[in-house]
Amino acid sequence: MSPFELAEPASLPEAIALLGTENARPLSGGTALMLMMKAGVLRPARLVSLRKLKLDEIRADGELRVGAMASLRALERSARVKAGWPAITRALRTLSNVRVRNVATVGGALAHADPHMDLPPLFTALGARATIAGPAGERSVPVGALYAGYLENTLARDELITHVTIPPMGRRRAAYLKCTTRSADDWPAVGIAVVIDGDDVRIVLGAATDRPTRLAAAEKILKGKLDDPRALEEAAQAAAEEAVIESDLHGSAAYKKQLVRVYLQRTLDEARRPIH
Repeated sequence: MSPFELAEPASLPEAIALLGTENARPLSGGTALMLMMKAGVLRPARLVSLRKLKLDEIRADGELRVGAMASLRALERSARVKAGWPAITRALRTLSNVRVRNVATVGGALAHADPHMDLPPLFTALGARATIAGPAGERSVPVGALYAGYLENTLARDELITHVTIPPMGRRRAAYLKCTTRSADDWPAVGIAVVIDGDDVRIVLGAATDRPTRLAAAEKILKGKLDDPRALEEAAQAAAEEAVIESDLHGSAAYKKQLVRVYLQRTLDEARRPIH
């Protein structure tokens, strides 16, 4: 691993200024960044630690607000999240392992832009928005708009995610299921998030594509027809065909297409299942 300078700013403006310098990278949990540095994929001259910025608050007062430095484990263990947004709690239980979840942060998991991550498709389906701070101030974007491609986000070099806001569930029902080739906490070959809101369905595909991908054709078929077996079959076929499926170490494109057909129906069933 190449030598680097570690900066620990005490304020958000200071962190943003440091990130504007040449070859600087933000450091939140570091679970992915350090692996990439050890592998020689990244060679930053400066790491800007965010640990002193106090961005780890989790607050639920109608909507859910999650600070970018909140650990995945803190989000998983939050009683308010479990009561109001149970799909998030369930998804986190098989996101990597407890040791990683104790260190990895929500902001880092989103900004890393690895298409195999579980939170981006689920947050996108839930209508979450990310608040981003930079030299010009703050801006808010849908979580799905954070992604430009494989390991490529839309953040400027001197911008940081400060928090994520997720609307209240109300009568909506949600689920996220993934298929892994080994253990349940392995990287998925396919991940599907579903949100049902009355007659409307929102479906977001992850892992099989280079970024979280809305499956609009399948959504249109299912509108008002969740109880129609033929519509479910048509939607599953449309879902497998409308997205650009990527082959990788976790499965061929043909294999993943079949997984999409199967897991869309399973995820819809999971979302409609009574919560105990």
